[in-house]
Amino acid sequence: MEKTKVLIAYGTRYGATKGTAEEIAKILEEEGLEVKVVNLKEENVKDISQFELVIVGSGMKMDMWTSKAKAFLNKFSGELKKKKVALFVSSGGRALMEYKGELDEIDRITKKYLESKASKYGLNPISMNMFGGIWDYNQMGKISRKALDAEKDNFIPAGFKETEPGVYDSRNWDEIREWAKDLAGII
Repeated sequence: MEKTKVLIAYGTRYGATKGTAEEIAKILEEEGLEVKVVNLKEENVKDISQFELVIVGSGMKMDMWTSKAKAFLNKFSGELKKKKVALFVSSGGRALMEYKGELDEIDRITKKYLESKASKYGLNPISMNMFGGIWDYNQMGKISRKALDAEKDNFIPAGFKETEPGVYDSRNWDEIREWAKDLAGII
């Protein structure tokens, strides 16, 4: 029996979306699916016809998807309307908002980052999720660093892990794995 084919196409800024995409792929493969993972910055996807599920992921910065992920959605929007699609974003701010009890803000940005994006391209995703991300002080500009400094005391209590000096990871791996298992179950 031929395995269900899945494409995970993503755009990343600080590497969180890459790691998340790779973990989703690992779980889907464990569930018996055939998965191809594409970093849209490094590889140009020419055809998606062989994939039964297309997962599109993007890192977020300044409330914006990466340009490569947006370009992918634009290029394939017609075909994606006829396929099973799932969307996810990586946002460092989500864990901080949860910690501070800002659930209305999480709902607002989920609508903005995911529901509005799906609607813009006429997609009806089988699943959408916003995961934690990475804030890398070593790569961000002065303005971003200064804005985050006011929140820095909350990073560790909010569940961020400093994976190397100046790099804070807020991803919840159990949540990511559970989402991937759920996806495998509904394909």
